[in-house]
Amino acid sequence: MCKVLVFAGTTEGRKIAEFLDSQSIPSHICVATEYGEELLPKSGHMTVSHTRLDREDMERLMVEIQADPVIDATHPYAAEVTKNIRAACEKAGCRYVRLLRSSKDGGEKNDRAVYVSSVDEAAEYLKDTRGNILVTTGSKEIAKYTVIPGYKDRVFARVLSLANVAEQCAAHGFEGRNLICMQGPFSKEMNRAMIEQLDCKYLVTKMSGTTGGYQEKLDAARETGCVPVVVGRPLLEEGISLSQCRKMLCSQFALCPPKEISLVGIGVGSPMLMTAEAQQVLEKAELVIGARRMVEAAALEGQDVCIEFDSDKISRYIEEHPEYEKIAVVLSGDVGFYSGARKLLEKLSGYHVQIICGISSLVYFMGKIGKSWDDAFITSAHGRKANLVAAIRTHEKVFSILGSSDGVSALAKKLKEYNMDRVRLFVGEQLSYAQEKILTGYPEDFVSYTGDALSVVYVENETYVPRPATHGIRDEEFVRDKVPMTKEEIRTVSLAKLGLLKDSVCWDVGAGTGSVSVEMALRAAEGRVYAIEKKSLAAELLLKNKMKFAADNLTIVEGEAPEVLRDLEAPTHAFIGGSSGNMKAIMELLLHKNPRVRIVMNCIALESVAEALRCLKELPVTDTEVVQLSVGRARKAGPYHMMMGENPITIISCTGDIR
Repeated sequence: MCKVLVFAGTTEGRKIAEFLDSQSIPSHICVATEYGEELLPKSGHMTVSHTRLDREDMERLMVEIQADPVIDATHPYAAEVTKNIRAACEKAGCRYVRLLRSSKDGGEKNDRAVYVSSVDEAAEYLKDTRGNILVTTGSKEIAKYTVIPGYKDRVFARVLSLANVAEQCAAHGFEGRNLICMQGPFSKEMNRAMIEQLDCKYLVTKMSGTTGGYQEKLDAARETGCVPVVVGRPLLEEGISLSQCRKMLCSQFALCPPKEISLVGIGVGSPMLMTAEAQQVLEKAELVIGARRMVEAAALEGQDVCIEFDSDKISRYIEEHPEYEKIAVVLSGDVGFYSGARKLLEKLSGYHVQIICGISSLVYFMGKIGKSWDDAFITSAHGRKANLVAAIRTHEKVFSILGSSDGVSALAKKLKEYNMDRVRLFVGEQLSYAQEKILTGYPEDFVSYTGDALSVVYVENETYVPRPATHGIRDEEFVRDKVPMTKEEIRTVSLAKLGLLKDSVCWDVGAGTGSVSVEMALRAAEGRVYAIEKKSLAAELLLKNKMKFAADNLTIVEGEAPEVLRDLEAPTHAFIGGSSGNMKAIMELLLHKNPRVRIVMNCIALESVAEALRCLKELPVTDTEVVQLSVGRARKAGPYHMMMGENPITIISCTGDIR
C-alpha cells in the first residue's frame, strides 16, 4: 500500500504530518531527533522514525513503502539533505514535493536578521553600529573583527576551549571577559543567558544548520531583541506553501476536512481593543477573510488571507478551498451590531460556525463622551437608507453610524431646514486610531463640515416632546387653506385599514393638504411616501406640512394620476383620496407595479363609490371591505351643544390577488 513520505524538519512538516493523521491517510514521517518524534501524534495511520538516512537509505525506504508523494519539509539550510532526497526520488521514480517554510515561522522576511556574504562584510557592517557584539563564528577569522571601533570592549568572542585557540585570540586583543572558551552545543536558553549577561545588541553566526545550533542562536536573539548578523544567505528555493500542500493532498485523496469557521468581531479598529479571545482565534487561523482594512488590522504576517466582504463570494471561496480547516472571517466592531455576520451565517449554515464578539463603535463612542445608551434609538446610515430626521424628531437620544464624508453636514443641513436647530450633535471619527477626533456642537456648526467616512453621530434632542404612539394628529395642527383635507377620524380609520409597516413604500393619490401623507411618513419612518397632487396650491400646502412635521421621507409629486405615477417605485400601500374619474386606470397601474399592493380608497360622491365597486369586481383583488363612516361634531348653540353631521365617507379597501 502506498504511503505519503514526509521528511519533517520544520513546523510545516509537523503540521502536514498532523493533517495526514487527522484524515487517516497512511504515512511515514522521518524526523531528525527523538524530540521531533515525541511531538507527533501516535496513531495507527502513521509510522515515525528518527534514524538518519543517507541517499541509498532514502531510496530503499521510498521503494519499500511505495511513497507517493515524497514531501521534503526539511530546514531550508539543510541543503545536503534536500539534495539527497531529490536524488533518491529520481532514482526511485517518486514524485518530489518541496514544502517551504512560512515567513512567520522564522524565514528571512520575519527574523530581523542582517545577511552578509562573509566575515569581512559582517565586520564592515558592525563598524557603524553601537552596543556589544557576541561573535560565534570561530577563531580562524577572529582578526577580522579588529576593524570594529572599540572592539576590545564591545566584541565578545565565543570559541572552543583549546589552549592554542585562546592564545590566537589573545594575540589579537581578545582576552579576559571578552574571550569565552566553551564547548557546545548551546541551547537556546544558554544563548539567551549569555546575550543578556553581556548586554549584547548583535550576535554574529554562520548559517550552519541544525548541527551548528543555528536555530537556537536565532531563537535566543529574537527573544532578547538582539539582531542576528548571519554569514551566508538563505537558499532561494522553489516549492509550495503549507496550504498549497494541503490542497494537493485534498485533491489526491478526495478529502473534505471538517472546518472550524469563526466570525470574529475585531473591535473599532485599534488592535489594543481586540479581545483576547479574538486574538487567540486569529493566531490559530490558517486563513483570514475580510475587507482589506479588517484583514490588515487582524491578520498575522505570513498568514494566508482572502480580501473579500461579499457573503456569497466568501462562502464560495471557503467551499473551493478544502485545505483550510481553521478559518477566521473578520468583521469590524461587534458581529451582532450592523454587521455582515447575519448574511454570512445564512450562507455558512452547513458548517460549524462560532461567533466571537467584539467592541462595537456604539459602546466605545458612548463611553468616550460619557453618555448612557440603553435608552437611545440606535440605527445606521452606512450602506442603507435611514430617516435620521424622523428618528431625531421622535426620540430624545439617537445614535447612528454614518457612511460618507458628508454625512454629518448633510444631516446638519436637513435639521436646519426643518427648524430643528436646538439638537446637539456629538461626532466621532477614526475611533480608536491615532487620528481619532470627537467634536460636539449644534447643526449650524456642522453645515460645512467634511469628515471621515468612518464616523458616528450621537444626537440629543433638547426640544423632544413625546407624541402618541398611534396615528391621529389633530386637524388643527396641519397648515390649511381652502384645500380639502381628510379629517382626523376618517384619516384614523383609513390608516388602520391600510395596515402600514415601518418600512412601507406608500402612494397618496390626490393628497390635498397632505394630512394622510404626513401620517404615513411618520408611521412608516423607515419607508418612503409619495404625495401625488395636481393642484399647485395644494402642493404648496403639502410642502409646508412636510416641513412642519419634519417628514423627510415624504416626496411631493406634482401632476395628474395616473401619468405621473408611472416612473415612481412600486408601492406596498396606496391611499386614493381623489382620482378625478381615473379610478380604474390608477388601480390597474398600482396592481401592475405590485400585484400584492394594499389599497384604501375614500369616496364622498355616490358615483365614486359605484366606480370603486366596479373596480373591485373587474380587477384581481381580494380581502375587500366597504365601510361607511359618518362623523358628527358637537357645536355650541347658545347654552346648548348640537351635533352637526359631516358628509358620510365610504372607505373601501382591498389587496392585490395573484392567484
